[in-house]
This record gives sequence, structure tokens and C-alpha cells, in this order.
Amino acid sequence: MSHHPIPPTPLVAGLPATVPFVAPEALQRQSGRTFRLRLGANESNFGPSPRALAAMREAAGRVNWYCDPESYDLRAAVAALHGVATYEIVFGSGIDDLLGLVVRTYLSPGETAVTSLGAYPTFNYHVAGYGGRLERVPYRDDRNDLEALAAAAHQHHARIVYLANPDNPTGSWYAAEVIRAFQDALPEGCLLMLDEAYIEFAPADEALPLDIGDPRSIRLRTFSKAHGMAGARIGYALGPAEMMSAFDRITLHFGINRVAQEGALAALADTTYLTYVVDEVARGREEYAALGRELGLTPLPSHTNFVTFDTGSPARAKALVAELARRDVFIRMPGAPPLDRCIRVTVGLAEERAAFADILRATVPEIPEIENR
Repeated sequence: MSHHPIPPTPLVAGLPATVPFVAPEALQRQSGRTFRLRLGANESNFGPSPRALAAMREAAGRVNWYCDPESYDLRAAVAALHGVATYEIVFGSGIDDLLGLVVRTYLSPGETAVTSLGAYPTFNYHVAGYGGRLERVPYRDDRNDLEALAAAAHQHHARIVYLANPDNPTGSWYAAEVIRAFQDALPEGCLLMLDEAYIEFAPADEALPLDIGDPRSIRLRTFSKAHGMAGARIGYALGPAEMMSAFDRITLHFGINRVAQEGALAALADTTYLTYVVDEVARGREEYAALGRELGLTPLPSHTNFVTFDTGSPARAKALVAELARRDVFIRMPGAPPLDRCIRVTVGLAEERAAFADILRATVPEIPEIENR
């Protein structure tokens, strides 16, 4: 007796079979080679603080226990750091998880969300997965076009507008007064989702202060970037108590692992290490910028842990990514115009930056020949 496969829901059946990113591990399996330099995923090659590593090693011995579903100690530490109440914080397994939580809570099927064309794609993935509609606005002058984003939000009666600040993939940054004006320009009833994954690398004196009482926005933070814990999968959202309470109704309460909780708590306490990473990344950005100018690749201003270079054309950018991969260097390029003429490179350790500089100097002169193959 044959059995027919049980079909998924019409919504899931209609989605493309895709993931937001092709992982470097998948690229290595395809090529049969191992990357010498892993500079494409904006991970911190500096790693977690020694105190965080020690805490995670100790926690691994208790991994047979579930995590604390309230993240009580970590919640208290984050609340103290930002001067907010513990009930104004919700945790998730990285910003990727929190993006889905916000979309599921505030975007009904058929309603519209607005983002930039070529911005962080996991937001789009969740909007599609929960049945929402997506309107995308092209970047302008290599920055999020805030005026056009606000206009699209009005035109399409958007429920959510997504903005990464500092931005991925450009590295650009808008100071507090600009973000305030942008939020005021959005329609009533529209939630501004501020993805601040790279906030530790931005100028603290220009950052938008936390106004947790404002119900028009939610702020997303992570331990993946400056704290070097991308593989641990832990982040948090800051917002009004009513919003956090709504998330509590649907969040996966045991979705954060115990090892990540303990590591994040120790990472917050190690401010000396965080300062070291931020300062070293700033130094590396300057080195990359000088390298780009030397080779005719225009570096875009960056307030993140990566630098994006304008190569001049999509063909040249694609050729650079391919040739660097052939030389065992993993980087990425934005896929949507007008940013598809760019490549994006993570700021690594000093020795990694030196090795990358040598490889890039040898690669760039060969690109015209590569394009003609």
C-alpha cells in the first residue's frame, strides 16, 4: 500500500527553498578546501573574553541541566548595563531568533513590512515565513534611504520598518538626531525595529539613547559581534514592558542554552576585553581603508567590525570574491544593486589583516584577466 506524502501548509509550500546565507562550511564542502582566512560572516576572530570562555567551560559541565528560562542573573546584568527594568528585556537565541519573534507578534499575514533592498536578509526570511508582505527600498549613496523608507511605510501602511544601525552590509551609521527624525516620520502604528548588532563599534556619544517607554520602537542587541559569541546564539531585545509581555506568550523559554547564558554574563563583566576588541577593530578598519585606497578599491565609512569596499562594478566584485575563495579567503559581497559592486571583509586579528593585505595586493591586479576568461 502506497502512502502519499503529507503536504505542508499552503504558506510553506509557496515559499522558495532557500536560506538567508550560504555558510562557509558549505562552501568548503563544495570546493574540498579549507579557508585560510575566514573574513566573510562578520564573526569576531578575536573570540570571546577569557572570562567568558572560562565561564562557558564550567557551564559545559552542567549542560545536563536546562537553562534558567527567566535568564534571571543575565537579565539583571543587562538591566544594570542599560539602566532599564528587568521586565523591559527579552532574550532570544541571537537577533535572528528575535527578528522572528517580533514579526510573529506584530505582523499579521498579508500585512506589510518595509526594509532596504540588500539589507540583512533574515528579517525578510521571517516576514515571508509568517505570511507578511515585504516592500524593499534601494540604498542611496551607499546608505539606507531613510526618506524613501518612511515614504514606503506610509504608502503601504507598514506595520514594521526594519533598520540596522550601524548597517550591514555597508557599515554606515546614523546618529541619534537622524534616527529620531526618521521615527517621527513613520506612520502611526508602525513599529521601528532597530537592529543594533554592531552598536559597540559605533560612537557612543552619537548613539540614540534608550527610551524604553516609547512604544514605537524596539532595540535588538547581540553577543555575536563585539563579544565574540556568534556560535553560542544569544541576544536580547529592549522595549516597553507591554511589548516584552506579548513576546513572553510565544517565546521558546528554554531556547537559550545554559552555556551561552553563563558566557554572556561573564562577557558583560569583562569590560576591559570589550574595549580591547573595539579599539583593535577600529585600528583594523583604518588599515583596511588605507589598503583599499592603495589598490583602487574605495572603502565605505564603517562603524562595524567589517569594511565594505566599492570595487567599481558588480562583475569585478564577483570576480574578486571568486578569486579570493580560490586563494582560500572567505569574504562576501552584497547581492542587490546598487551595492552589488561591493565586497565586504571582516576585520580580523593583526596577523590575519597582514595576510589578507598580501593576498589582496596579489589578487587585485589579476581581476581584469579573470573577468575576460
